[in-house]
Amino acid sequence: MATQQWEQKDTSGGGTATAIAPVKIPARPTKKPETLPPYKVLLHNDDVNTFEHVIASVLKLTALSTQDALLRTLEAHESGVALLLVTHRERAELYIEQFATFQITVSVEPA
Repeated sequence: MATQQWEQKDTSGGGTATAIAPVKIPARPTKKPETLPPYKVLLHNDDVNTFEHVIASVLKLTALSTQDALLRTLEAHESGVALLLVTHRERAELYIEQFATFQITVSVEPA
């Protein structure tokens, strides 16, 4: 526990007196906040969208760099699916909705 000090003015005209009084400050709980379980957002290959459209959409909706967006698009094209990012479930589900507006298929699964 910490103590706090302060100065107290002497109102009788005799000057300044220093008083030290312990003040109890409650300790903060050390409990860590719960972290949300991670979910993978997966990009799926399709025969409809162009590479340019998919890359532009990934760049618009995520924080991935141009190089990363290109690599993940190529991976999805060659293997059928690519990991875009890992986030919490609510945000992952939001990505599904956002990519759907661009007619791009993504799915979510626990990491």
